[in-house]
Amino acid sequence: MEARVQKILAQWGIASRREAEEMIRRSRVQINGVLAHLGQKVDPQKDKISVDGKPVTDQQRPPLIYLLLHKPAGVVSTCYDPQGRKTVLDLLPLELRAGSGLHPVGRLDAESTGILILTNDGDLTFGLTHPSHSISKTYQVLVKGHPSEAVLEMWCQGVVLDGRKTRPAKVSLIKTLAKDTHLEIVLKEGRNRQIRRVAQQLGYPVIKLHRTSIGPIQLQTPKLPFLHEGNYRSLKGAEIRFLKEHITHLLIQDSAKVRSSKKA
Repeated sequence: MEARVQKILAQWGIASRREAEEMIRRSRVQINGVLAHLGQKVDPQKDKISVDGKPVTDQQRPPLIYLLLHKPAGVVSTCYDPQGRKTVLDLLPLELRAGSGLHPVGRLDAESTGILILTNDGDLTFGLTHPSHSISKTYQVLVKGHPSEAVLEMWCQGVVLDGRKTRPAKVSLIKTLAKDTHLEIVLKEGRNRQIRRVAQQLGYPVIKLHRTSIGPIQLQTPKLPFLHEGNYRSLKGAEIRFLKEHITHLLIQDSAKVRSSKKA
């Protein structure tokens, strides 16, 4: 059955779809000896796919891995950085990095810290990062100055970025300090540097940003040892099940909407 080459590479655990697209742009992927192009469809039963000149097949797919990383500041949430900065993969031991297809699910900007999920499950990554498949993410944010209740309410209702209003958010005051304010922010979308850009636009720039949870998956829990910055742990079975059930539920909703629109 034909499918886009980036989808096949993701399903086989070679890379996330985003990373696979970048590999195609960098002329690293060939189909039957010819350079692949974005959107190209292939039949994995008939076509020969190679990456960096080496054939890849579904038989080479490594075991699925699901990790939770405590990302420190100064590390980029990518598999490769053309500027030579340290990536989240550099924080892992070589045995996990070599040929595993591990990649970050979504991103935290380089200056931010906190929870980041890494996996080689391409379908899960696609589902969790799809714009319509929102999953709540909680952040502890320190901003400069003292935003008023009116400003926080405006933040909750949504702010226009790049001509499009952000989705409603939950913004709660935790503590007012002498010159700064500590907030908790819960988002159900993840535009590039969204919290930092909104805070800057409202006049209260971010000093520190730390992500504490993705859905019910917590960076720190009372039942587990403290996870220091730069360290990781395997996701528990219940955490993996939540993520997969979340995706399945949203896919069912999407299908129902499609059927409804066709009937209309």
